[in-house]
This record gives sequence, C-alpha cells and structure tokens, in this order.
Amino acid sequence: MSMIRDLRAAVRPRPSLRKDSGSYDTTRDPGTPSAVVDCAVYRDGARAATRAPLTPQEAMRQVRRDGGFVWIGLHEPTEDEFAGIAREFGLHPLAVEDAVQAHQRPKLERYDDSLFTVFKTIHYVEHDRLTATSEIVETGEVMCFTGGDFFITVRHGGQGSLRGLRHRLQDDPELLAKGPSAVLHAIADHVVDGYIAVVDAVQDDIDEVETEVFSPGRKGTPRGTDAGQIYQLKREVLEFKRAVSPLLRPMQLLSERPMRLIDPDIQKYFRDVADHLARVQEQVLGFDELLNSILQANLAQASVAQNEDMRKITSWAAIVAVPTMVCGVYGMNFKYMPELHARYGYPVVMGITVGLCLSIHRILKRNGWL
Repeated sequence: MSMIRDLRAAVRPRPSLRKDSGSYDTTRDPGTPSAVVDCAVYRDGARAATRAPLTPQEAMRQVRRDGGFVWIGLHEPTEDEFAGIAREFGLHPLAVEDAVQAHQRPKLERYDDSLFTVFKTIHYVEHDRLTATSEIVETGEVMCFTGGDFFITVRHGGQGSLRGLRHRLQDDPELLAKGPSAVLHAIADHVVDGYIAVVDAVQDDIDEVETEVFSPGRKGTPRGTDAGQIYQLKREVLEFKRAVSPLLRPMQLLSERPMRLIDPDIQKYFRDVADHLARVQEQVLGFDELLNSILQANLAQASVAQNEDMRKITSWAAIVAVPTMVCGVYGMNFKYMPELHARYGYPVVMGITVGLCLSIHRILKRNGWL
C-alpha cells in the first residue's frame, strides 16, 4: 500500500515545485525551429546535470555510454522534425506516422523494442452559462514511446502539459529509478486524474440543466429549457466518452499481461489506474443515459405545453362561437323573424348569449381546460 501511495503522490500537484534550470518551456514556441520542449537523461532516479540543454542524439549517446534512460518531450512535431528522433531510437514507421498526424484513438501497440501508447487528454472549459454553442470539454493527445532506455512523449493541443509532472517525478528519485515504465504509469495516472476532475465539472452542468428542465414554470408546471443546450451537452459528453472508453482495454493489458518493457513493481499498479478509469467510464455512460432522459423529458414537456395551449385556444373558440351564432342568425335579412320587433327582444337575446357563454366557461374551467 505504501508503494501505491508513493506512485499516486508523485503524479498529483503539490503546492510548490522546484525549478529546473536545464529544462525547456512546456509549449512549443512558434518562433523556434525545434519541437523538443524538454530532453534529459536520468540515472538512479536523478536528472543528470548538463551545462546546456541536450539534443536527443546527445542524450542517447550519454545513456549508451553511462546508463540510465532519456526522457524527451515534444510538442506537435512535423514529420521532418520527428524523423531524426525516430531513426535514432528505431521507432516503428506506423507509430511515427500516428504520432505526427495525431487525431488517434486511445490505444496500446507493441513493437519489437518499444510500446506505443496514445492518451486523450480532457480539459474542462469554464463558462458562465451553458448555451447551445458552449464548448464544455477540450481534447488533446499525449503519445508515449516506451523503450528499455528511452521514453518519448509527443503532445498535440494546447492542454496536457507534462512539465509539472516531470518535476514531481524528479522530486521522487526512488520512483523515477524504476525507469521508463514509471514515467508511463505516472502519465496514465495523471491523465485519468484529469478525467475525474472533468467528470465532477460536467456533473455540475448536467445538474444545472436538469434543474432548469424540471423547475416550476407557469402555474407550477415544469418550464423546460432550450433543447439545443441539452443536445450540445450531450455532444460534449460523447466526445468525453470517445476519450475514456477505448483507453480501458490498454490499461487492463498493462496491468494484467507481463511485458518486458514494464517493471514488475510498476505493472501491478496500472490496475489502480484501470479501476479509476472504469469508474470514470461508468459515470460518463451514466451521463449519456441521463441526458437522453432529460432530452426526452424536455421534449415531452414541450408537447404538453403545446397541447395545453391548444386546449385553451379551443375553449375560447367554443365560447366565442355562441355570440357568433346568435349574431349570425339575427343578421339574416328576413322580414318575418320571431321576436324581431319585440320591445325587450334585444336585452333577452343578449342575456341568453351572456348566460350561455358564462356556462360554457364554467364547464371548461371545472374540467381544467382554462
């Protein structure tokens, strides 16, 4: 149990992080020609000191000479920028193509001397009010190449920076000494912890929509809400589900199937990540079903409101039909009509007309039509 606490503590934020003088910025600067945002050699859990930032080729030469492993971080590299690194580390062409093009499904692929893992990162987009065009979640990608003496991350999108995670791992030399598999576990746990935070935020949005749909409106009836808001929220949840669901199987494989590149002390703790991911998946699937129910309830309320409006219109039409009929009869140009010249004919007819209208109104009111 102490081991798992150490693993999880290493990938969770701490109040303060020490600065590392040899590291690059976390996001690629458009004005620089290199996509490498950080490159370092680690031996016995500590970052090897260097006078200047290393190139991937220099770092790999140090590893081959003195041991340890190299961790290279890249942000949205082009095919030409990644080609040299791919040759240096012997990366499979199919994995390299996926890493450069991005927009990949979460997955785990095994090649001869490396593992290729794709994670979808999810970022919750803050908004004052949910609308039919609100962006709820923003996705990015982290692709990891895990080898015996190297670990390469390729990020796509503006979110999902790994700088803080790298610093926290550097603050835990005992864990980092486990090698590239410890970094892979830390990234997996970091990504899944991000899912948990987004789940809580999306839950608040769904609760808000549900409250609007079922809150009392006119005369105590549910007022409903814009169906576009619910549909937009459902689309964002679907995007969330596409990031979470495909990742569950790779995490189960990492936790259950022995792999040469995964340290046995680290492998069993992938099960903890898989358990948390399964819980997130259940919640996201529940969100999808709940939004279906809310959307159906909102549409049903709209139909009920339309039926109620039609009943009221029909009721008033029935009341207005009485004087219309009477006026229509006495508006005919016949010379001989009953009570046409009677002294009190007009007030009698008007009284009967008003009485009939009031009687119809009372009946409709009693039956709930008005």
